[in-house]
Amino acid sequence: MEVLVTGGLGYIGSALVPYLLDQESVTGVRLLDDQSTGSPRNLLGSGLSNGQPLDVRAGDVREYGTVESATRGVDAVIHLAAITGAESTHDRREETFAVNYEGTENVLQAAEKHAVETVVFASSCNLYGRAAATELSEDADPDPLNPYAESKYESEQLLRETAAESDLSTTALRMSTNFGYAPGIRFNLVVNHFVFQALTGRPLTVYGDGTNWRPFIHVRDAARAFAHAALNPEQYDQPVYNVGANDQNYQIKEIAAVVRSELDRELEITYLEDRKPGPSYHVNFDRLATETDFEPEETLRSGIRDLAAQFES
Repeated sequence: MEVLVTGGLGYIGSALVPYLLDQESVTGVRLLDDQSTGSPRNLLGSGLSNGQPLDVRAGDVREYGTVESATRGVDAVIHLAAITGAESTHDRREETFAVNYEGTENVLQAAEKHAVETVVFASSCNLYGRAAATELSEDADPDPLNPYAESKYESEQLLRETAAESDLSTTALRMSTNFGYAPGIRFNLVVNHFVFQALTGRPLTVYGDGTNWRPFIHVRDAARAFAHAALNPEQYDQPVYNVGANDQNYQIKEIAAVVRSELDRELEITYLEDRKPGPSYHVNFDRLATETDFEPEETLRSGIRDLAAQFES
């Protein structure tokens, strides 16, 4: 199987590409990235010396011709390319939809044209918004609170329509909030940000009262999930899957406490009550656990320790 990864130089991509190249069933990986936020530097130290071919292409998913060319001859597409940073997309709505929604449209059109077998789409649990209920399953009504979440949800609808009208197998993975070390690490994600603040002697800053919920998943587990869905499409016959683990839902104030505990430091935790805490969602992952044989391997605590060790070394 040959796999195309869009956005393959980003945070998840920097963990996913080396992982794919290490799989016996993968004969090659093609990588498409506009390099606006990711760089080939993100693949340094990733163990790419196993002899598998890696085809790196610079290109924008908003340009259909570029996507169509990159899709030719592959068996599966893992579509990660997107504008992320949910809160920042309020100020860039048009650009967000152009990349996240229209880019997905281009990927699906090209995949149909070239008879690609499978498209796995990177969606997000962020689209649940501020939910009063807990244990949110895939059947819960989304409440997207920002253009990022809106574009992800509308892209999911594109996948459903395409799958209904063609032979293309599609699934969307609604990913938990990522954390942990990968070469393309992002520091605007709460766990990574807290660890960096802690190691540089600054208070851990919590917006609001810290009672908002989020599910978390290590970036290496996220990468494994995308690979698993692409390489085992027969296990993913539902249009969407929440990706994470039931015991990895945390309130933000708990995250701050765990960081302080694992790093064994006297850290001040500052609450900014006047700042909006963002979405709050406590998610159920039973569908993933019962219908596939994928399960996360990393925990929040082990990921925090590993990330601190990476910084300190």
